[in-house]
Amino acid sequence: MIAPETRAALVTGGTSGIGLAIARRLQSDGLRVAVLDLDRPHAREVAAGHGLTFIPGDLTRREDCARAVEGTVAALGGLDVLVNNAGFQHIAPLADFPEDTWDAMLHVMLTAPFLLSKYAWAHLTRSGQGRIINVASIHGHVASPYKSAYVSAKHGLIGLTRTAALEAGDQGLTVNAICPAYVRTPLVENQIRDQARTRGMSEEEVEGKVLLEAAAIKRLLDPEDVAALVGYVASPAAWGMTGAVLDLDLGWTAR
Repeated sequence: MIAPETRAALVTGGTSGIGLAIARRLQSDGLRVAVLDLDRPHAREVAAGHGLTFIPGDLTRREDCARAVEGTVAALGGLDVLVNNAGFQHIAPLADFPEDTWDAMLHVMLTAPFLLSKYAWAHLTRSGQGRIINVASIHGHVASPYKSAYVSAKHGLIGLTRTAALEAGDQGLTVNAICPAYVRTPLVENQIRDQARTRGMSEEEVEGKVLLEAAAIKRLLDPEDVAALVGYVASPAAWGMTGAVLDLDLGWTAR
């Protein structure tokens, strides 16, 4: 068994929201952690402030995906855990959905996880304790209107997870997906404020009656809730779990 402090992780979208919570959780568990994000001063400052190795990259660019793996291995001496977390939302009717935005969303949330997994495969299988953890969404199971690109990408990410798990099973590499419901991030809080204004509702009503209408538990998740599950899946204790789609969905799919 490899000591935690010798294991290295790369978290995409790791300087804010869920990604930062995951990076800090893995760091607290003793892993050395690199975070990938767009090369912006604030992202570099966040990474430096938390003692994380910053890897600049644009996940819509194939060459940046390759450089991200190379940069992580060069900086940390290896790569044992890959967390594909980066993503973004654009809400619009399908007939009006911008084609370039569709392309970018599918690339960031589906093609980039494929490319990063492909480029990192040899490193992830080296230790016999490799982990690929794909942060999908409850929208990997169900659909919502006006989210065609996001829903398509997350459905595809679950398929990629299961396929990669079957291929990696005899190489000491596990591949799993986590599907959270709505998480209290700045992006979601902005959506709540916008919908409260346009619907003439309070923010609390938007949370309970709009975002969480189908959920059994009427409370948004916190980024740390997702990070805690990632921490377990990344740990040696989860060696027997692969190809799993782990729903952290507040009872959304229990119906």
